[in-house]
Amino acid sequence: MYELSDREFGLFQRFIFEAAGISLAASKKLLVAGRLGRRLQERNAAGFADYFRLLASGTEPAEVQTAVDLLTTNETYFFRESTHFDLLGATARASRGGAGPFRVWSAASSTGEEAYSVAMVLADALGDRPWQVVGSDISLRVLERARRGHYPDERTRQVPEAYRRRFCLRGIGHQAGTVLVERGLRSRVEFLQVNLDRALPPRLGRFDVIFLRNVMIYFSQDTKRQVVARVLAALKPGGTFFIGHSESLNGVSEAVRATGPSIYRKV
Repeated sequence: MYELSDREFGLFQRFIFEAAGISLAASKKLLVAGRLGRRLQERNAAGFADYFRLLASGTEPAEVQTAVDLLTTNETYFFRESTHFDLLGATARASRGGAGPFRVWSAASSTGEEAYSVAMVLADALGDRPWQVVGSDISLRVLERARRGHYPDERTRQVPEAYRRRFCLRGIGHQAGTVLVERGLRSRVEFLQVNLDRALPPRLGRFDVIFLRNVMIYFSQDTKRQVVARVLAALKPGGTFFIGHSESLNGVSEAVRATGPSIYRKV
């Protein structure tokens, strides 16, 4: 129904860059048209330019958040890149006896699968020792889904069987085919809205381990440097920093040293 011109696509490229530091490639034009087209209908907008004027007017911050939600790519699953979680468990076990809780931040947690994977590992590795997991995302929509911890069963198939039995409740009746993360584990994970392209909220504190995976691919080189510097400021010296296997910190930061593929330690 709505056609997105190249000029209008440029407006939304600028919008999401200014809002979240995300650089949309030209190949994403159809994605933008598809994701925003339905919203234009819901708002009775005359076209994409009309909808952009609404966003730019500053009169409806909730609509700006909706547009950011729609344009943010949210793809994740449980125990993605399982070697990272093996190292996380070993790191947590080696930390026993340390002062304070062992803290992990899933800095682009999307719908929560990564944060809950972290929580399962920590619950197993640390027993009664205190630990905390924070999951964050710019999208309020995906954070609400994350807090519910309710997923289609097929999304949990990479969860180790022992963890599935311990932490995942299988739905019955009209909930058949779904899985709910066990209430006790859900209560140990805090989800916050954080824009990585802005100053971090002081309440985040500092962490022993930070996951910043599969998000830098959407940033320009300058934005990567700024985001990584901001995130690493929240990592304790000697802390572990995970990025995605398709990503690199070459030319991005001198604050960490590689210890393995996509694994870094803060110096």
